[in-house]
Amino acid sequence: MRAELETAVPVHFQARAPIAPLAGFVELLWYWSGDARNYGRERLLPMGQVELVIQVRNSRPYAAISGPRSEPFIIDRREAQAIIGVHFKAGGAFPFLRCAFGEVHNIGVTLDQLWGAKRAQRLLEILYESPTIEGKFGILEQWLMSIADRPLKHHPSVSLAIKEFQSDPGLFTSERIARETNLSQRRFIELFRDEVGLTPKLFCRVRRFQNVIESIANRDQVDWADLALSHGYSDQSHFIHDFRAFSGLKPSEYLSLRTDALNHVRVLD
Repeated sequence: MRAELETAVPVHFQARAPIAPLAGFVELLWYWSGDARNYGRERLLPMGQVELVIQVRNSRPYAAISGPRSEPFIIDRREAQAIIGVHFKAGGAFPFLRCAFGEVHNIGVTLDQLWGAKRAQRLLEILYESPTIEGKFGILEQWLMSIADRPLKHHPSVSLAIKEFQSDPGLFTSERIARETNLSQRRFIELFRDEVGLTPKLFCRVRRFQNVIESIANRDQVDWADLALSHGYSDQSHFIHDFRAFSGLKPSEYLSLRTDALNHVRVLD
């Protein structure tokens, strides 16, 4: 035990905002490294956004796009030693995917599948060769700029909807957004799903769930009935139904299993 403690690798986390051309679509670039022996399996809660994840120091390299998700999934942090990633804004991965965004809903897609084996391998090689974290961030930024096969902008109706749905997901109405942007409701839903990966209704449900998680971040005691009403749920049973659908847990179970990262929940083996 003493030897393990003495050789443990300290945890390091670093993140920064992207350069200006990417700022409307990428929330942040991040890097994490640490001793895998200190971690176990975790349940990752859905955020309705996409994550690009690349292991940059591991015996089994892994590089994939995950999401957008509306259900939890299990990750094994015992496998991770050093990871670099891109956390996209809602709908932010749209210009960089060579498929309709809705096709990657709730699945992981390797970079080989997404961009081709040779191109993906080249990205991994230059990331491994860069000696600094900032250098790796710069490589990812330039890579994203080079593979964008659509303009770095959303359809106006999607831009408006993302802004309004994130502001107050409890007031969801696709009909109003469609009317304000001179689209049929069916066409608006189709555009939104293609660019964000979720239907407008499902996106709003996930965002409201996320608002709940954020609101109880520093609380050990919660009045669940009051919380449900304050976030626009019709009643407590409606709230619990959505909470279990998106987390796989009862609200009280979430409180006992959550970690310092709000969307990472311990899995008891």
